[in-house]
Amino acid sequence: MGGNLFGLNAIKHFGANGLYSTQRVNTNPYINFGQTGLDRDSFSYQQGSINRYTSEASITQMIKQNPKIREILRANGMSGEINMENLRNLLATHARDTQKIATGITENLPVALQYEVNKKSLSDACYLHDLGKVLIPDAILNKPARLTPDEERIMHTHSELSYELLRKTDLDTRTLNLIKYHHQNALGNGYPQASPDFKADINQQILSVADKYSALTEKRSYKDPMPAEKALAIIYKDVKDGKTHPFVFKALVAHVRAQAPTQRPISA
Repeated sequence: MGGNLFGLNAIKHFGANGLYSTQRVNTNPYINFGQTGLDRDSFSYQQGSINRYTSEASITQMIKQNPKIREILRANGMSGEINMENLRNLLATHARDTQKIATGITENLPVALQYEVNKKSLSDACYLHDLGKVLIPDAILNKPARLTPDEERIMHTHSELSYELLRKTDLDTRTLNLIKYHHQNALGNGYPQASPDFKADINQQILSVADKYSALTEKRSYKDPMPAEKALAIIYKDVKDGKTHPFVFKALVAHVRAQAPTQRPISA
């Protein structure tokens, strides 16, 4: 693909100065970038390290306290084995990367939208969104090939498992919902199935896009890292399909461009 910005012709119509105020960019009823109902002043910041949720002892206790977790495991033929090595690797790489990308997107949003971001909830959700993968069988999680439909169905349970593992902890509801719906989108056709009142607010969209960009551009058992411009092209298709808001994508592009010299080389 030709073009001046990461080989993406489609990006240049945003213009150097961003989207003009006269341009209509929000036509999807699932996108809600107005009042989010988040009262930052009422949020009581939790004390201690976020890693208190990720120890083997904590996870074991979470499983014991929530029968819904055991129900999901049984329904999908999973043993419930806790794989701490996979979790440690994920937290040290993808989770931290998702946090950094989400921060970069936030910093490159228009100022009015930055005020709608709940940074504490977003950061915690970025770090914990894949906690449920600690229960996904290693043969599926690290399979060096394409998943079968049955394996994909099992993999997709990780979002709900993450939510259910953390549901009885002291995490607040907005953080829990971000974790649960990090694979949802503005059309509401991601997974798990969204509730009728689901809205893809700015926090959910940032987490979803940061997670996807990190996953595309990192090495995994079944693929090599994807070049930044190719990953951006895939996410831009989500914009055209109505799944992702243009402002979030434009902020991601700005972040990637700023990081390119030191972290994510951009091919010519």
